[in-house]
Amino acid sequence: MSDTPEVRIGTAEREQALQRLGEHFAAGRLTLAEFEERSGKASAATIRSDLEVLFTDLPATAENVPAPAAETAPAKRGLPDRWRDVVVGVTPAVALVLFFVFDSWLWFLLIPVVSVILYAGLDQDHRSRDRKRDRKKNHENRGDS
Repeated sequence: MSDTPEVRIGTAEREQALQRLGEHFAAGRLTLAEFEERSGKASAATIRSDLEVLFTDLPATAENVPAPAAETAPAKRGLPDRWRDVVVGVTPAVALVLFFVFDSWLWFLLIPVVSVILYAGLDQDHRSRDRKRDRKKNHENRGDS
């Protein structure tokens, strides 16, 4: 892993670790309990080795994990459009972890703030296109089963 595991880390490294944990959680590699536990440890980490131990049993990047053959093409096309949904879905768990780590209820304000920031600029046409695409994808997936 790292040549200098005892190097102190900053906020940027902790946030990057939380983001990576969120990606693994969204991919289904972590349960909610595991995600919350690891997120708490990532938020409290002070040295690089504290973060590295959180990812020892997880793949290095999402690209290294092969997707099922039937879903490879749709998953790659849908990911850029669905990242907002993943972030908004993970935000309550992150807010809960931060609440316990920092003992402040203000972290729960992240939930509406993140939603407003991510979706405020989208027009109605964009949202209706997303819904149509999702319905079409669900219909195709039901036909494949």
